[in-house]
Amino acid sequence: MIGQTLSQRLGQPVVVDNKPGASTLIGTEIVARARPDGYTLLLAGSTSYSVNPALRATHAYNPSRDLAPVVVVIVARVPLVLFAGSTTPWRSLPELIEAAKARPGRIRYATFGNASGSHLTGELFALAAGIRLQDIPYRGSSQALVAVIGGEIELGIDTVASVAPYVRSGKLRALGIVGAARSGLLPGVRTLAEQGLPEASFDAWYGFAAPARTPAPVLARLTHAIVETLGIPALQAQLHAQGIEPTVVGAATFRQQIETEIPRYRALAYRAGIVVNE
Repeated sequence: MIGQTLSQRLGQPVVVDNKPGASTLIGTEIVARARPDGYTLLLAGSTSYSVNPALRATHAYNPSRDLAPVVVVIVARVPLVLFAGSTTPWRSLPELIEAAKARPGRIRYATFGNASGSHLTGELFALAAGIRLQDIPYRGSSQALVAVIGGEIELGIDTVASVAPYVRSGKLRALGIVGAARSGLLPGVRTLAEQGLPEASFDAWYGFAAPARTPAPVLARLTHAIVETLGIPALQAQLHAQGIEPTVVGAATFRQQIETEIPRYRALAYRAGIVVNE
């Protein structure tokens, strides 16, 4: 949706090239190595900007060195949701926690990849609940959803926008919102904090970035076009319908958010015992 509208603003075709896999490393590294001419942009979530740098000792890019933040669309407050397949016996969070305590490490949850935001979220939930779960990495969100819906795996963690249609159809059960507030897409689902687990809260967001060394005038034009695009009422209505609350901040605030989150997530990963095998 953003790409189509942005194309009109820039007078250039905007091609969305999905590059899933390796906990977003594949797509992010492609942008970090791209020519800094403004023709290659990254639209990715906090996993790319702060979770990966926090949890991985070595990887092929450094967000502060290799990426130039353009503008951020905060999707925090578009929370993640912990959900179970319809064939599982758990209809509430307490039932899941009780079962997990009786079967330590036997209940599995799908992630977008090792050291992804969903992996960190799952381990934070397990730590807060005093249980052990087994993370199973998939190539991306769609594959993880299919696995839970098909009964291949018991649990998953994904954005409310992705999960809500399947919850309404009965294919999935939402057990708790992983965020500071409930979601308008699933208003009847309580947050983990409301269910006694405030330490499990995790906020997700998305941001635009360009390769480092992209000329300042190019970044300025891109920023102006993206800000204008996100301000269009029709596009905002489409985003709101998916539970996305676009909030535009400048590049300096964007970078500050990254630099604040990296040490926080590194400390949380240490507490949760997340070990990334590079």
